Amino acid sequence: MENKHVEIIAESPQMKKIIKTIEYIKDVDSSVLITGESGTGKEVIFKYICQTSRRKDQPVVKINCGAIPENLFESELFGYEDGAFTGARKKGKIGLFEMANHGTLFLDEISEMSLEMQVKLLRAIQEREIFRVGGSQNIPVDVRIISATNQNLEALVEEGKFRKDLFYRLNVIRLEIPPLRERQEDIIPLCYHFLDVFNKKYGKNKGLTVKAAKTLAHLDWPGNIRELENLVENIVVLEPDDVMRAKHLQARYCKGHIQSGSVTVEGILPYKVALEQMERQLLENTKNQFGSTRKIAAVLGVNQSTVSRKLRQYHLDDAVVHHEEKS
Repeated sequence: MENKHVEIIAESPQMKKIIKTIEYIKDVDSSVLITGESGTGKEVIFKYICQTSRRKDQPVVKINCGAIPENLFESELFGYEDGAFTGARKKGKIGLFEMANHGTLFLDEISEMSLEMQVKLLRAIQEREIFRVGGSQNIPVDVRIISATNQNLEALVEEGKFRKDLFYRLNVIRLEIPPLRERQEDIIPLCYHFLDVFNKKYGKNKGLTVKAAKTLAHLDWPGNIRELENLVENIVVLEPDDVMRAKHLQARYCKGHIQSGSVTVEGILPYKVALEQMERQLLENTKNQFGSTRKIAAVLGVNQSTVSRKLRQYHLDDAVVHHEEKS
């Protein structure tokens, strides 16, 4: 595994606590279990642990437990001897455990490991030795185990899909990475971090307005950091302006998050009059923020023709782009 320096954005209290925990464990070999939703940065945390660990100059080996066919898993993890099975190399092959000897082994998507392999992994961790497939000689290994999952292992244990004894072996130090929606303090710093990364990568000099950054900071980000990173790369590559403004955001990032003003009704009015008043305010707010009938329609979830008709009805169709209705 390539050893690249990893930078962690940690402005939120949750992430600062995680970084502090990693500092506490840098000189020990305790097993670490990293949990969190997909895209929260579990692998980045793993790499950060490795670069601060006393084993940082030793091998680091990663295995994705969900990507290897079950019938090949044991031979990949523990290696095999000459002639162990049909198609095996004549001189055999060392496994990932041996490759990681004196270093760190990262078991990503640990929840995908079969119960049969869980038994063999547990033995290797407990005995600190392995047997190659087709071999009879024990091979001592000195490996630190770090695992990660986006699943609830406790629930899988209760369901009988994950061994309780292995869970306790892996869950010595628990690092639970919060989703991006729960660490809003990190969103704007992450935006600028990714802007810097992709500006350098593509030779650009794109910026971000405060309003655009604040818009992004209040979104739910179901894809977490991975989604934010992809959005920033998209903007750097495709946005012609040097500065990204809130109106440049794709419609799906603006839908349901209109920031140009509240929609209110003052006093007691006839129902129809109140609805018209609210409708006019809503249209005016979205027009001021997005400036085109296509984007307004996308945000409000209505047809473009409806938007154009309503803008004319309320005499709000000045300074709004209509030509996109043909697209």
